[in-house]
Amino acid sequence: MRALNIIALVLVVVGALNWGLVGLFNFNLVSAIFGEMTALTRVVYVLVGIAGVYTLTLFPAISHQHTHRPLTA
Repeated sequence: MRALNIIALVLVVVGALNWGLVGLFNFNLVSAIFGEMTALTRVVYVLVGIAGVYTLTLFPAISHQHTHRPLTA
């Protein structure tokens, strides 16, 4: 399960960086690499979207870890 979490996190970061580039410079890195709305570009977008939804399921686990962690001095 840890590998899936890492893959999802990497895809979410890729998506976030791409949106940052679009917002700042009107440059779509995914389209620049794979072409404008090619099948591969669409696959990347779908995988990033799925990864985003998947990472939503990680929030309860992260929240639980931080609220039940013992305090250290």
